[in-house]
Amino acid sequence: MKKINQMKMILDSYSVNEGFSRVAVSAFASQLDMTVDELGDIKTIVSEAVTNCIVHAYKEKIGKIYITCTVFENGILRVSVRDRGCGIPDVKKAREPLYTSVGGDRSGLGFSVMESFSDKLSVRSKVGVGTTVTMEKRISGKKYE
Repeated sequence: MKKINQMKMILDSYSVNEGFSRVAVSAFASQLDMTVDELGDIKTIVSEAVTNCIVHAYKEKIGKIYITCTVFENGILRVSVRDRGCGIPDVKKAREPLYTSVGGDRSGLGFSVMESFSDKLSVRSKVGVGTTVTMEKRISGKKYE
């Protein structure tokens, strides 16, 4: 796939940055002339991934969240959200619906939601090193060919 455009940003893991990241990514992705539904999907995926960084990766401290958005030819959008937090001991278990490592009011549906709104979702993690969640979605609007 040929890369057409790319954006990178680094945010502190404050909860207020979840909303900012969602808007920033959707603004960048809007160059693909998305439908309202596609825009909502992208916003939801980014919200879930960034919230995971805030709640799980850094828990009681503030760390950095790294977001990379890439537009490829044929309308493919790839969004990667990476942290250098605690990592996930068992990614397969963490991706199970309703699983949560923190309990409380957390539903344990973050990965399930991200997966349902994307065409492809990968999660790479190493304990003590961090986690990268990468999603790809084909946008039905403008295509760069």
